[in-house]
Amino acid sequence: MIDFSKIKAISLDLDDTLWPVWPTIGKAEETLALWLAEKAPQTVPLCAIPGYQRQIREEMPALRPDLGNDLSALRREAIRVLLQRAGEDPQLAEPAFDVFFEARQRVTFFDDALPALQFLKAKFPMVALSNGNADLQKVGIDAYFQAAFNPLNLGVGKPDPKMFHAGAQALGVLPEQVLHIGDDPHLDVLAAQRAGLQAVWVNREAKAWTHDTQAAPYTVSSLKQLCDAWPLIH
Repeated sequence: MIDFSKIKAISLDLDDTLWPVWPTIGKAEETLALWLAEKAPQTVPLCAIPGYQRQIREEMPALRPDLGNDLSALRREAIRVLLQRAGEDPQLAEPAFDVFFEARQRVTFFDDALPALQFLKAKFPMVALSNGNADLQKVGIDAYFQAAFNPLNLGVGKPDPKMFHAGAQALGVLPEQVLHIGDDPHLDVLAAQRAGLQAVWVNREAKAWTHDTQAAPYTVSSLKQLCDAWPLIH
């Protein structure tokens, strides 16, 4: 359970907590494919092979371990490999990634996301902690957060405790005074707890808690449920 009396700040995951990420990525990939069909037409047959681009992306950590878990850099290099294999100019990877990245920022929020941000910001300072490459300003929610950390600007991602501690430090509080809210049992809930934070599991799909060594965390089916319960628990 959560000791809400200790909470002085909020850290919040983004992808699949505030919006569903895979529909967003899918639409961005469709936008990229249309651009490539026009600017690099020899990629069209490769793009038409089911799963081929995903296969390239899955190869990237081994091909470019120097990029770590920088999703933007990995995506850019995957596009470069696709262009090279198609016999196209690999320098097109830069503008191609820009097309993808801009489309990736056009998210569709869960219905409860923006009301929850307004509710939580009125109570606590907030920081965004994400392993993804969403840009808060482009997405349109930067005003809710005092800081945002991801592998690009921090050098590490969740579950590394450095990300959670960076968030607490940015808000001027101790880790145990932060409530982390996220959808991923491992990267958000367990990682936050191991870093000394309290955590809420946003379990929108009613998944089972499969970590036998840990009691099920404080769980909500939506951010609305968390906000509605707050007067009763805080």
